[in-house]
Amino acid sequence: MTRHRRNHNIALIVTLAVAAVIAHPLAARAEDSQLDKMRARIAAFVVDKMEKLGGSRIVYRVDSDGLRETVGADLRDDVYKILREDKIAFSGLAIRDGGVELKIADAKAREQLARKLASAAEGLPSHALSVTDRGDGLVRLAPTEAASTARLRELVDDSIDMVEQRLKDSGIKLASVQPDGTDRLRIFVPGEMDPERVAAIFARKVKVSFRLVDVSMPGAQAQSGSPPEGTEVLLGFKDKIPYLVAKDSVLEGDDISYAAPIFAAGTKEPVASFRFNGRGTRRFAHVTAENVGRPFAIVLDDKVISAPVIREPITGGSGQISGNFTLEEASSVAMMLRAGSLPGHLDLVEKRVLQPAAKP
Repeated sequence: MTRHRRNHNIALIVTLAVAAVIAHPLAARAEDSQLDKMRARIAAFVVDKMEKLGGSRIVYRVDSDGLRETVGADLRDDVYKILREDKIAFSGLAIRDGGVELKIADAKAREQLARKLASAAEGLPSHALSVTDRGDGLVRLAPTEAASTARLRELVDDSIDMVEQRLKDSGIKLASVQPDGTDRLRIFVPGEMDPERVAAIFARKVKVSFRLVDVSMPGAQAQSGSPPEGTEVLLGFKDKIPYLVAKDSVLEGDDISYAAPIFAAGTKEPVASFRFNGRGTRRFAHVTAENVGRPFAIVLDDKVISAPVIREPITGGSGQISGNFTLEEASSVAMMLRAGSLPGHLDLVEKRVLQPAAKP
């Protein structure tokens, strides 16, 4: 694919789409189907290679408890946002047993909250809620059983995407990553007789952070001298340019709820798209409102992926990172963002060597 040449300025294009992930549900389902078929073909090929060459089998369990906590926190944030925007009087908003409970004295206000949450979840089975009015104004909101199952399946799928990308980035080109039950994933690496090498790739969590750029001196000057207190010099992901950034983060990877490679609407260039959760959206809006005209850095594992200038307060909660990426690079950046935001971690269940089948 021919790469479009453009100036070296790396931009952050902010969008206001709240539900971009479901903008084209039919196309998304078709792509998922094609991906499943491709993975099935790879799996069949890898199994054949495993029988001939032997290799490593590794099984991980996704963190369903971490997912439950994340879903509860996101639901609380969504409820609070509606309550604040609609000026609904309430008390006792809290997360309990995987759901959210609060007290709203006005019956019409309770119905209004339920309608808004149902509208926001329309078309998203994983966001469906059960609403229980417990009397005396006490309301309980919780994901339905079907929604919890869908969220867990999404977590497994996202984890598989992340594992595939991390394997590829580590130079392991031939591998199969498949679901293994409801909350596990299985990795086959033919010819690899050291499962420790594969497991080591996932022992360290990707560190994602959003940091303000210090403009008191050029990055190159800080690199050759003494950077101001509370700052450090980090190099660019592609350009290797030194950036002087704050050591403290204004946002972390845990505030990202979704990331994926896409093609930008105007230029058709590969970009990494991401979306914040409710807490991240509010925090990012606050930080950008206070720092208009100042650049900030998106940092992955101590490498600056992008350092755009804040032109205006960013309130939409989603954006795209562009930087003259190839599609492979955009995929890697998106999956690193996603890896830094996955709830909890992967728990190692099994790692063992499979010997090649005996020759007849």
